[in-house]
Amino acid sequence: MASRGPATLGMRRLAIFDPTNGHQPMTTPDGRHTLVFNGAIYNFNALKAELEAEGWVFRTRCDTEVLLAALAQWGEKALNRLRGMFAFALWDAAEASLLVARDPFGIKPLYFIHEGGRLVFASEIGALLSAGMSDGAIDPSSVADYLSWFAVPAPATIFKGISSLEPGKYARFCRGQLKIETSWSFRSIPSEPGPCTTRQDFIHELRERLNDTVQAHVLADVPVGAFLSGGLDSAVVAGLMSHATGVALKTFTIGFEEDGFSEADEAEATARHFGAVHHTRILTGDEVARDLDKFLASCDQPTGDGVNTYYVSQTAQEGGVKVALSGLGGDELFGGYPSFRNTAAMAANLPRWRRLPAFLRSPTTALLNQGGARARKLSDFLAYARDPHELGALQRRVFSERSRLAILAPDLARSLRGSGPFHPQLAALRADVDSGDIFSLVSAWELRTYMADVLLRDSDVMSMRHSLELRVPFVDRPLLEWLWRQPSAFKESRRPKAALVEATSDILPPGLVKRRKRGFTLPFPIWMRKDLRPFIQDTLSPASLRKSGFFSEAPVQALWRQFDSGSDNREWSRVWSLAVLVSFVNRTRAPAPLAAK
Repeated sequence: MASRGPATLGMRRLAIFDPTNGHQPMTTPDGRHTLVFNGAIYNFNALKAELEAEGWVFRTRCDTEVLLAALAQWGEKALNRLRGMFAFALWDAAEASLLVARDPFGIKPLYFIHEGGRLVFASEIGALLSAGMSDGAIDPSSVADYLSWFAVPAPATIFKGISSLEPGKYARFCRGQLKIETSWSFRSIPSEPGPCTTRQDFIHELRERLNDTVQAHVLADVPVGAFLSGGLDSAVVAGLMSHATGVALKTFTIGFEEDGFSEADEAEATARHFGAVHHTRILTGDEVARDLDKFLASCDQPTGDGVNTYYVSQTAQEGGVKVALSGLGGDELFGGYPSFRNTAAMAANLPRWRRLPAFLRSPTTALLNQGGARARKLSDFLAYARDPHELGALQRRVFSERSRLAILAPDLARSLRGSGPFHPQLAALRADVDSGDIFSLVSAWELRTYMADVLLRDSDVMSMRHSLELRVPFVDRPLLEWLWRQPSAFKESRRPKAALVEATSDILPPGLVKRRKRGFTLPFPIWMRKDLRPFIQDTLSPASLRKSGFFSEAPVQALWRQFDSGSDNREWSRVWSLAVLVSFVNRTRAPAPLAAK
């Protein structure tokens, strides 16, 4: 903790580079700039050499001191030179101003309260609540947003008055005023060097770029391991790590007893292929039920995901590593999700559908709304989307608009009518991304929404809960910017992620290349009808729903009964995400809502 005039900065460090030095807050020798920094700057050695040429003398071997010097030397322009994941705050005593910033993709979080001419910020919402500037009241509109997206999209949070700095943004706080600016966007990606001219050249350079990003991400002064599922993305990362380090890699996976869910055997086969020291943890529904209070207490916002990352992070930490690499981001960059193909197909047929008269379209959407999860989602696409961006803005909906409004308390639902079903990022991404390239459009939507607000946020929360630094080499600025300049025809094909397979086929297990893609899913449909049943029944009970004040009892209980007695296991995510939300709201003892903002 350090006080610098009107500013107080504090930091609890997870030491990765130069663990015995690099303590924070860190101040420049002249006393002008003081920094607190969460994350890792992978090109800090290159930046250090430039700064030494400018006359800087370094006392440590850590990236924090280099970041401090870079910001002092270059100011906000330093943001465009950073390769890594970061959220930081820099106090400038001479100007009495604070600079806060977050990396381009939101790997590291930064939350803040700006009220009454004061700014309080932290990497966890719990720290802000402890500061006493917020009463912890739940934001009704954020409750509604969560039902749509599995998480509350930034810049909002589940709490009134607490904001999340969006990915690729920075802010300057001076004399009580906070001004937020953009440091990175898709439109800001340099056009040079130009794209590859042949697919062969593209595949060759892609391999070089993948080698480069993994070599950057394994840099650490503590033990580094890797998460390993049975799929392609984590295998690519683990294989390239083995080549980059030349030592036996430690890998970690979660398996299950239930048939059809566990990929433990496939992960172990991949680990043997790389000569890795592999750790498999078999997770049971009973164990998750017993640990549920600890898991929920780890969440500073509700989430419909994160359980797998919680346990694999715990397993990695117990296995002796302080840094782990993940394959997260491969699907978003290389077209691994069904959204890439679905959006392209719907965009091609959307003009014909919209030309049909309303008396033909309305009965179709109404009929679909009576069907299962996929049918209701299709109903929203057909009812609301008018162009490819609006398709992208609906792709990750959890509850359909009709279902969401039915679940919410009547007063809250009425306040939302007419607000529209689209993701809050629609206007920003429409301005940032060309809608003519469907592959890039879907990639941008996945990167900016589901990955940023769910996958990366949960990964940070759950890994840091176990004092583990989680790194995501696919979510790397140089790699993504290079890929963004390449023709989509080189990246997309009938087989998902074919380019990634071609670029790394020489190091992958032969059986993995031929294996059909299967998304990593926990056995929640089974656990929710057995081990987790008491939690869900209690959480979705009339008394619990009345306590929260945000939900209609009959539709919520009907949703649970329909899942419990039915055979459509795809409904599990809606029931589970709703139960987590109700539990979170009740833990905060939030007052009944008045109206959405």
